[in-house]
Amino acid sequence: MAEQKTNAMRMLDKAKIPYQIHTYEHSDGKIDGVSVAAKLGQDVDTVYKTLVTRGASRANYVFVIPVAKELDLKKAAKSVGEKSVEMIHVDEINKTTGYIRGGCSPVGMKKLFVTVFDEAVNSLPRVIVSGGRIGCQIEAAPSDLLPLVKAKTADITF
Repeated sequence: MAEQKTNAMRMLDKAKIPYQIHTYEHSDGKIDGVSVAAKLGQDVDTVYKTLVTRGASRANYVFVIPVAKELDLKKAAKSVGEKSVEMIHVDEINKTTGYIRGGCSPVGMKKLFVTVFDEAVNSLPRVIVSGGRIGCQIEAAPSDLLPLVKAKTADITF
């Protein structure tokens, strides 16, 4: 059976960015990032989760951080010039991004939001992010991935 392409994969293909697909079993309901990294046999420092927030201005922002870390909301807000940011409600994820919780990729959202990766990504040759659906991750070079989503990097975790 051929792999069903997600928006994220189509965008990477269109930009001619090489990537590798990783799939994992998810029927056990475990979709937190640390479990995903373990299922893939990957270092938690190379697997990143995508978090969608809303700033005090009501604008949405995307933060992409290592799965074992937590987003520091104060640092995140400062990185995008907002007074504050908060996570959007899980019910809003699909309407806002076109993806579902646990399958939210920083690539291929309904619209290009201001995106910030944790600065730790700068030291990685490859980074793994959601492929756009639960059970699917994509691995690519940060030097290819970040420009595609016009991302910047900042210290945004604790």
